[in-house]
Amino acid sequence: MEKSTNYYNTFIEVAEDCLLTKAEIPIERGNKKTVATIQFYKIKENPYLYSSDDIVFDIYVSKNAVESDDIEKEKALFFSKGQPCLRCSPLPKRYGWGIHYNVEGKIAIYAIESDEYSKLKVDAELKHLKAMRSSRK
Repeated sequence: MEKSTNYYNTFIEVAEDCLLTKAEIPIERGNKKTVATIQFYKIKENPYLYSSDDIVFDIYVSKNAVESDDIEKEKALFFSKGQPCLRCSPLPKRYGWGIHYNVEGKIAIYAIESDEYSKLKVDAELKHLKAMRSSRK
């Protein structure tokens, strides 16, 4: 049975322990793309095109150099186990980006200081979740 990371009609707010009041764009470490940079550019440049499952699996493929011939088999195996959802993403945990899932489960990100973020944060039509905290209290 496939275990999805998708949400629908949901807004993931920035984590309570994120100290930023203005979102930051994640940067690469050395010449290597980080999880945050891959997620940021894929979502920011393609709002409402990808689902959480698409993004999470894309990171796995990038980090593990999965061959294109093996994609479907790897995807089935990958989602046969539970995977962390985007509440664990560095974007809302560390960098100040809220994640909005539309009714189809497609996602876009919004900076914490933006008008769009403020509107989504108070939208009663959406399910609201906080990103996971970075530290334990």
